Amino acid sequence: MATEELQAIIQRCQILEEEDFKGEDFNLFQVAGQKCLEEGYAAEVLEVIQNEKNKVIVKSMGWNLVCPLVRCILSYKQEDEKREHCLKILDQLVQLCNPKELLLGLLEQIEQTSGEQISHTILLLLQPLQTVLLKLHSKKSYSVGLSLSTILNQLSLLPVPYTKEEIREDKLGLCQCCNAIVDFAKPFVDEVVKNMETSTENDDEELKEELLKFCLKSLKYPLLIAQLDQLQEDIEEDPLRHFAAEILGILLDIKELLPTLFSHRGNRNQNWDNPDFLDVDRKHSADSLACLSYLVFVQYFGIDCFPMDLLGNCLLRMSDDSLHHQYLEFKGFITAPQGLVKVMTLCPIEHLRKKSLKILQLYIDKFDAEGKYTLFRCLLKTSNHAGVEGYVIQNIKNQIDLSLKKANDSKWFTGPQLVSLLDLVLLLPEGAETDLLQNSDRIMASLNLLRYLVIKDNEYDNQTGIWTELNKIEQNFLKPLHTGLNMSKAHYEAEIKKSHNSKAVCSVTVGGEKMPNMTTEMQLQVLHSALFTFDLIESVLARVEELIEVKIKTIT
Repeated sequence: MATEELQAIIQRCQILEEEDFKGEDFNLFQVAGQKCLEEGYAAEVLEVIQNEKNKVIVKSMGWNLVCPLVRCILSYKQEDEKREHCLKILDQLVQLCNPKELLLGLLEQIEQTSGEQISHTILLLLQPLQTVLLKLHSKKSYSVGLSLSTILNQLSLLPVPYTKEEIREDKLGLCQCCNAIVDFAKPFVDEVVKNMETSTENDDEELKEELLKFCLKSLKYPLLIAQLDQLQEDIEEDPLRHFAAEILGILLDIKELLPTLFSHRGNRNQNWDNPDFLDVDRKHSADSLACLSYLVFVQYFGIDCFPMDLLGNCLLRMSDDSLHHQYLEFKGFITAPQGLVKVMTLCPIEHLRKKSLKILQLYIDKFDAEGKYTLFRCLLKTSNHAGVEGYVIQNIKNQIDLSLKKANDSKWFTGPQLVSLLDLVLLLPEGAETDLLQNSDRIMASLNLLRYLVIKDNEYDNQTGIWTELNKIEQNFLKPLHTGLNMSKAHYEAEIKKSHNSKAVCSVTVGGEKMPNMTTEMQLQVLHSALFTFDLIESVLARVEELIEVKIKTIT
């Protein structure tokens, strides 16, 4: 019988010292123990394991029983007494066996499982695995990292549930495993947090890096694929959203501040505390940070911990016109407003776009006249956005107004310096071929500025230089604009006529973008809106030319 074979090898090994155990003894113990478990003698195996006389044997050989033990536990029904005996055996092995050997045995079982058994095996072994790792004390960073990586690798074989029903059903147990692995990692996170400020041991930094790898890998899978934008009323408690929140929580707990993660993307080797942390594949890192960006800036996970208002608060403490223009020789002083422009034009969150606009204006206000002048030139050349360019042109008008009123008598917004700046403003980017709809904000701001200059600047004083530049303005701006308006209006009027003659659903390109399929009524609405914009531009253009003509007649 299997039990007799097990008792025979036990009795043989009881009289030996641990160092005298041979390979044959290990094999016989494993075979006999496996047969006992498979034949239903779990109670007898438990009795052997619990016997104090067998402590040394179990310590050295017990880990060999992990494989058959896990198979038996998973095969028995929940209420089966034999399953309970097997669980007690596993608990005893965790307490008695060499932790390093048992760790390998547990990870091997997780690694070898497949299909529906993946989640069952992981959920079964997480607690024993955590206990074994904690017994390794200070030298466990590599083992913790290996364990987390092995578990996530296995979970990546499972499909991510997508619909509400799939998430509720969690058929393959992915959601349950995700939240269980957070509990598994908690004591290691707590250890890093506790020792972060006081410990000088290198293992704490290594453990922190393993946890960071775990977070980045979790962001890539399953969170990058997960459907995280469901409304709260759609599902009472979305386990994947909860998992996402927990991952963000770990990053914050171990002081991996979100801005730091973003700013060190792609060059961790130069900037991170440990230059050896290079084994996170760059493609995986990019995917992870893309997911992190979505969680923070779209789903607002951890948004309160993102220091987005620091620049604004700093600027509020400064006086207007107090920043010397030479500060713009430092790269950061130029990239800051460029970054604000990116948020203004690309961020999907409305209140952040509006906040960036306010901060940009604050930033402009703090520079002296030459600094403002330099910023305006830079933004006109780099923003590539008609709305931003229109906003900058409005700022230029305000500075000219201050200079003409002598409130801020500045050479930078009068005379030759202003003429140079106006060369960037009073022109069409692509001549008569410029997309007038896409550039309407810039064009209207430029026309309003020109109208203001013609009205406010006395042609005899010519403080702005506008009157000696009229021919150039005509050639570069006014004439191409006339031509462009005529071409654009003819095109859209033809499109309106075509739409009236056709009942088909079709698409149209507006502002350089192809619109989705629209009904005839929708097409006409868009086309008429474009014509209204052209009429508005044409009206302001006519007024500007009328003012110029009146002023010229007065001179002559």
